[in-house]
Amino acid sequence: MKSDPSAPAPEAGEGGASSTDVFTAEQRSAVMRRVKGRNTSPELVVRRLLWKLGARYRLNRSDLPGSPDIVLPGRKLAIFVHGCFWHGHDCPRGARVPKANRDYWIAKVARNRARDERAEQALAASGWRVETVWECQMKDRQALESRLAALIGKKLSTS
Repeated sequence: MKSDPSAPAPEAGEGGASSTDVFTAEQRSAVMRRVKGRNTSPELVVRRLLWKLGARYRLNRSDLPGSPDIVLPGRKLAIFVHGCFWHGHDCPRGARVPKANRDYWIAKVARNRARDERAEQALAASGWRVETVWECQMKDRQALESRLAALIGKKLSTS
């Protein structure tokens, strides 16, 4: 069946890949499968700082809402380490929306934010303290270490 040449071309996201996407649908799927959800670089930074501060933790507790990245059960503290783009942070990187398949990405990030909010509310309702550490906050390690120390109730040495 031939398409009607006078019919308007489908908009991005309506049918098939966007004209600006350099990958086929199968290649794009393979690229997206490689995006890590655990043991990301920002998560490892937070874990190293917590360990240095003497905190001991559990990882990815699937029995808790949202499966927090880091859990300190004795302190009833759940820490999520979020990528700014994927979770829609209000920093420049998080506010960026790809030009290709724009509607998809806006909806995707909105779903992620709604899921994050539901998990945070469920944890808080269960008596957990919930903290979110954003990828952009990794730039200032000293501030991040101070924040984590305050969360676990530890004083930092001034040396």
